[in-house]
Amino acid sequence: MSQRVQWDSTLAFIFAMVGAAVGLGNIWRFSYVLYSNGGGSFFIPYFVAIAIMGVPFLILEYGVGFSFKESFSNILREIKPQFELIAWMLVLFVFLVTVYYMVILGWDFVYLMSSFKFNWGTDTAAFFVNEVGGSSNLADAGYLLIPTTIAVLVLWFILWFISQKNIDEGIGKVSKFLIPALFVIMAVIIVYALTLPGASIGISTLLTPDWSKLLDINIWLAAFAQIIFSLSMGQAIATTYASYLPDDSKLIDNVLIVVASNSLFEICTAFGVFSILGHMSYSFGMPMVQLITEGTGLVFVVFPMIFNVMGPIGHVLAPLFFLAILFAGITSALGFFEPMLSSATEKFGWSRKKTATLLSIVGCAISLLLTCGIGSYLVQIIDTFVNEFGILLLIAVQCIIFAWFYGVDKFLPALNKCSSFKVGKIWMFIIKYLLPAFLIIIWLIGIVKLFSTSNGLELLIDSVIVIVIAVLSVLLSKINYITK
Repeated sequence: MSQRVQWDSTLAFIFAMVGAAVGLGNIWRFSYVLYSNGGGSFFIPYFVAIAIMGVPFLILEYGVGFSFKESFSNILREIKPQFELIAWMLVLFVFLVTVYYMVILGWDFVYLMSSFKFNWGTDTAAFFVNEVGGSSNLADAGYLLIPTTIAVLVLWFILWFISQKNIDEGIGKVSKFLIPALFVIMAVIIVYALTLPGASIGISTLLTPDWSKLLDINIWLAAFAQIIFSLSMGQAIATTYASYLPDDSKLIDNVLIVVASNSLFEICTAFGVFSILGHMSYSFGMPMVQLITEGTGLVFVVFPMIFNVMGPIGHVLAPLFFLAILFAGITSALGFFEPMLSSATEKFGWSRKKTATLLSIVGCAISLLLTCGIGSYLVQIIDTFVNEFGILLLIAVQCIIFAWFYGVDKFLPALNKCSSFKVGKIWMFIIKYLLPAFLIIIWLIGIVKLFSTSNGLELLIDSVIVIVIAVLSVLLSKINYITK
């Protein structure tokens, strides 16, 4: 096998990892989770989740990728040939994340283009349903939402163009530009938002602690789920990126930098988001509770409505806001795409460019199906199932494989060699016992909730996803590796 390419610097790796972690979840998910799970008191389970799950598992992923220096599918095959099937299941699930993530980015791209003249009009909810994301009305499934279709095609071309270059020329260079730009843009938005009349109303609403909620197990589960979602844990991204690191890398230092950057970004962004919501509440006498919503509703319905009434500054903030989401989304999409790209390239002995081209064609074709009149409904179904069923279970399985079948102690020399901070028995205990048990509990609770709240169509789509990924995983694991 040819010599594996490397990052040209630790900085390129850190920017790429921060880019993979900082995404849509930080901008539109965290503030809602913080608000709805006890406000200021939520920081306690949040930082506990970082300490006993986020940091330890990322250290494991860095150690695995750095030690093996191979694709994720090849790593599991080397530990035990039968485990290659599990590897393909994970990278296929993560590839599916790329597919629907590109559709959400397509929505954002439409809003970015619309933000210069506020083409969304006064009825922002109707604009999203009729022009961008569609609805849950199955009768609308037969037509495409053309603005989103065009946006998805453009974005898949951009993703292909970056990914087909070697890791340092493509993702490395792009991340070194987009991540600093993203942080600067969000800093401008946050600082300005904090000066708006009524900003204090929003921040007070966000941070008012409800200490009684600390006794609710669901708050703790929400904190751990947020960390998994926010850091893109266990999705083979960190393992794949770390496999391109040079031998003298400070692995644990890099983990702490990435986790700190990710948390700082989402906490500061929450202040900005709620400052703007507080301004809207103050200016128009609207109760905060009417403005606070999760995910697509917040970004694509509430925020355009706020920009409409902010006057001239709205015409500056709106493009900056949607540009920030685009930058965060592209760097995350590159991360989601890389495990499948790396694994398929090594499996078939193809060039990186050929593999990226074929995967982009397949991924784009599936994404286009999600630009139909019920696109947002389909994206919601797939997102919930992939995260709560597929990836969460496979993170627990990875813990068990690396800790019990391979031996987590084997990673200690590589992890501690150059790092300023060291890990030992406590870290091994978390990986071997605490983390697998906790992840399986979260998974079981999620599965009960998923199947008790899903309708017939949702269960059908979930079943199709499982069957397709299972069949493809079996086929891919049966194919022999082809060396150049």
